[in-house]
Amino acid sequence: MSRRGVPSQAPRLTSEQASSRIVIGDCVEEMSKLPAESVDLVFADPPYNLQLRSDLKRPDDSRVDAVDDDWDKFASFEAYDEFTRAWLKAARRVMKPSATLWVIGSYHNIFRVGSILQDLDFWILNDVIWRKVNPMPNFRGRRFTNAHETLIWAAREQGGKGYTFNYEALKSGNEDIQVRSDWTIPLCTGEERLKGKDGKKLHPTQKPEALLARVILSSSRPDDLILDPFNGSGTTGAVARHLGRRYIGFERDPAYAKAAEKRIAATMPLEAPSLAPFMTAREAPRVAFASLIEHGLISAGAKLVDAKKRHKALVRPDGAIALGENVGSIHKIGAMAQGLEACNGWTFWHVETPKGLTLIDDLRAKVRAEMAAI
Repeated sequence: MSRRGVPSQAPRLTSEQASSRIVIGDCVEEMSKLPAESVDLVFADPPYNLQLRSDLKRPDDSRVDAVDDDWDKFASFEAYDEFTRAWLKAARRVMKPSATLWVIGSYHNIFRVGSILQDLDFWILNDVIWRKVNPMPNFRGRRFTNAHETLIWAAREQGGKGYTFNYEALKSGNEDIQVRSDWTIPLCTGEERLKGKDGKKLHPTQKPEALLARVILSSSRPDDLILDPFNGSGTTGAVARHLGRRYIGFERDPAYAKAAEKRIAATMPLEAPSLAPFMTAREAPRVAFASLIEHGLISAGAKLVDAKKRHKALVRPDGAIALGENVGSIHKIGAMAQGLEACNGWTFWHVETPKGLTLIDDLRAKVRAEMAAI
């Protein structure tokens, strides 16, 4: 059986080595060789078209190591737009209907990219601000310090249905608070920064692994195929491998590709238990209250109480509960006890044990664990 959205002829990468690969070549040309609708997530860090006309200098007249490579130079805005449209079209073709795309940029290019995304019928879900803890200062003192970059997150289809967003997992890791669209993450520095033989940074725009980890954890699942059209130093591939995702990257520069391959190969995948998808309440198998009786976790005739023991209900052998003369489900009786229209009985009722009160939702979790083990 093929996975959701994967055509039956799409090749599956099975070996650990084959699960991550870098292809040297032009991304548009190479993406045309991939099966249509075969990719789960695209992360793109394209050239920013910084339009640098001369060297950047510090106040002491020393040269700033900025992005002045040929791959970031375009003859005009029209040429950059044509380039952007070509790679976005190629990426959209290989994306599954449920896939999403992330693209990062600065004020030089991100607005042009966003406009073209909409022209190509992508559906923008969010723009995310990456706020840099340690940005490069503005040496001339004539502008605000550029302390952020912008990421656009977009679904392939208008309306954006069926895409992966691990909302509950992100919220749990953020102390049960919704994760915002402004992310404060340091620039890539220290041992994480790849260096050349001369000791200088190998790639001028290497992104921090923490940024890619949040992108990948938020919008993909283990074993998903992630594609990066602009592989560069291989950050996307390294993080994808670490998080149990498959990866393919495209890179025109053989030197960058070689360094990235070495980096990715040296990255250790996490153990499977730590990568298990976060199961939401909607995704979890349904367990009826009567199942707790059938599994011997609650006995007929037992008393259920609320957290403050203000209400007591009697457990019936058929799985209903009784409060005085009223009989019904754990939800209906829980609502009645509080004088409310509705109640989640699983999180309202407890059972008394020698060790104290136990939430019946914890007992339901035991039944689910048994079901998963079968």
